[in-house]
Amino acid sequence: MTITQDVVTIPRKLPEGGKVNLVGLTRDKLRETLIAAGTPEKQAKMRVNQIWQWIYQWGVRDFDAMTNLAKAYRAQLAENFVIEIPELVSKQVSADGTRKYLVRIAGGHEVEVVYIPETDRGTLCVSSQVGCTLTCSFCHTGTQKLVRNLTAGEIVGQIMMARDDLGEWPEPGVGSGEAGPRLLSNVVLMGMGEPLYNFDNVRDAMKIAMDGEGISLSRRRITLSTSGVVPEIAKTAEEIGCLLAISFHATTDEVRDQLVPINKRWNIKTLLDALRAYPKLSNSERITFEYVMLKDVNDTDADARRLVKLIAGIPAKINLIPFNEWPGSPYERSDWSRIEAFADIIYKAGYASPIRTPRGEDIMAACGQLKSATERARKSRAEIAKEAGL
Repeated sequence: MTITQDVVTIPRKLPEGGKVNLVGLTRDKLRETLIAAGTPEKQAKMRVNQIWQWIYQWGVRDFDAMTNLAKAYRAQLAENFVIEIPELVSKQVSADGTRKYLVRIAGGHEVEVVYIPETDRGTLCVSSQVGCTLTCSFCHTGTQKLVRNLTAGEIVGQIMMARDDLGEWPEPGVGSGEAGPRLLSNVVLMGMGEPLYNFDNVRDAMKIAMDGEGISLSRRRITLSTSGVVPEIAKTAEEIGCLLAISFHATTDEVRDQLVPINKRWNIKTLLDALRAYPKLSNSERITFEYVMLKDVNDTDADARRLVKLIAGIPAKINLIPFNEWPGSPYERSDWSRIEAFADIIYKAGYASPIRTPRGEDIMAACGQLKSATERARKSRAEIAKEAGL
């Protein structure tokens, strides 16, 4: 059973001219759409392969540039379809090289996307919803009401937009692997929204991103982060197969109820029981537990020891995230010495416990800070603290 929310997803047909956007269509749906617009059924598979490569391997948006298609067929495509991705509204670049993009989607709504360059990789943090319903009390996005789910095209379109900005589409005829090391090598679904409350669109977008004849990202280069939508966890393994991260953040139900309210629906035990099956289903090596370090809330030695006991038997690593403050936040970052002591307990228990280096704080691009510029109505610090039960 798919867990859904009462939110609207924009239909594929565009308001102007009634043309259908091809970005975000799965291969099967693209085939059906081309046939419905007059492509002979016997040619459909070949046409899907050709158009797919132009859009997702070489980043082409103009049908006229698809030179291995007959001129008349290109005109037919242009008459019925468009190739459109979210509009880049603004870009901020941090002192550490992190890029934060504000992008506009259908309906005029805006979401934020973050690119983090590192020495051995480039990671894009992608959004799956406009706003969020989960109201995690330490997260800036949680103070923005949910507007709607993003479509598959709007999700994979964020990857395409970032590749535009980074200038890393290979030339037509050149394979993705032939263009050298990738600037955008990893995708994390850790932006705005809860991906598993928009499962079908996230799945379709990631299938497109992983397709070997297009963007061609390995499933091990994609990490989906969830706050714990338990019924969808097994489906993530079966239908996407990417790596999994859990927004965990507490070692008792009492504290997690305050930090991650979805815990009231699926508590720590229920969540961990579901996770114990996940690596077997997806052949993933480890589940990542994300743990934001909040001063005097969840950062004691006792918390570290409880965490180790809770995850026993789960192939795991624990990412410790120094809290990134935002206007009105009711929490403070744990002292560095406290974070290191916490990490040491986990490490000595046999788990990797990297402390995430805060990136992009000067442009509000760090973990937990995303919130679209058009939706920045502030709650007071007191209101947020009250909702968090503090």
